[in-house]
Amino acid sequence: MKMAKKLILASVVLPLVLSTGSAFAFGGNGQKDHQECRPGLDRGMLKELNLTDEQKEQFKSLRKASREDNKAKRDNVDPEQRNAMQEQRLEQLNNLLLAEKFDPAKATQIAKEMSQKRIKRQVEKLNEQHEMLSILTAKQKNTFVELQKERLDECIDDMRDHKSKHDK
Repeated sequence: MKMAKKLILASVVLPLVLSTGSAFAFGGNGQKDHQECRPGLDRGMLKELNLTDEQKEQFKSLRKASREDNKAKRDNVDPEQRNAMQEQRLEQLNNLLLAEKFDPAKATQIAKEMSQKRIKRQVEKLNEQHEMLSILTAKQKNTFVELQKERLDECIDDMRDHKSKHDK
């Protein structure tokens, strides 16, 4: 098979394989949506914390600022530059995956680059959550921790129930 055909095939198959894995991981299998099992604040939890009007406004301001910041970050990236970066990443992956011999050093380098980007996004997200939680009173923070623990326990129970049904 010619190299061009291999690259085309890999560029079609790779995204399908990667997306299939995530679809199975979070598929409609009767379990709670993965969003519901993540730690952090959501609107439903905020309602249970009995926020004051001032706190509600502070949360609203933070969410608006976050949306604007994210939009500015997206808008500052030239679409052609983004496409070029995606093509470069795809080419790197294809070169790695379609090579005669697997290069662990190159794979490690690619994985580290991907991890660094993910870490940066996660730190930004944690900073936003910290800012939001700093709005809460001590009592509300305790309630938040209790609600979060209850949610985690429900998710664990759901996963156990799903696993026991699946194992039968």
